[in-house]
Amino acid sequence: MESITKARKICHLLLRFLAFGATLSAVIVMATSHEKASVLVFQFEAKYTNTPAFKYFVIGNSLVTVYGFLVLFLPPESFLWRLAVATDLVFTMLLVSSISAALAIAQVGKKGNSHAAWLPICNSVPKFCNQVTGALVAGAIAVIIYMILLLNSIHRVLDPLILRKC
Repeated sequence: MESITKARKICHLLLRFLAFGATLSAVIVMATSHEKASVLVFQFEAKYTNTPAFKYFVIGNSLVTVYGFLVLFLPPESFLWRLAVATDLVFTMLLVSSISAALAIAQVGKKGNSHAAWLPICNSVPKFCNQVTGALVAGAIAVIIYMILLLNSIHRVLDPLILRKC
């Protein structure tokens, strides 16, 4: 029984470390995405700071990265783990909302919007679009891992409460 508990703790720690790595990767890749291009006589630079949704993505993932780093050092038997359920929920929703906003803008950048007369830009700045895609993939992986962590955290907190009633 003790080996199962130890294996669960190691698995939980590994998931937390993977989540930290995914959010950190998403921040670094998005923050370093930029490319200069010229169309006809116009020159422009595509960078993440030009789009509020991409800024929100970087800020959201940065906050979750810091949280993920701090939680790695939380003592396993601490009462603060019960608080981690609530904070996991908040930060998971932050990740979901930030990636949703960034995906919407990335789709417009890739496909354009003919109804609004917005032209796609990915043909002009492919390196930028590829980096944004990489950041969004890392962000999606982080969302999936945080959802697994959230379910695991809920189970860890509720399981003793359910067993007490039996």
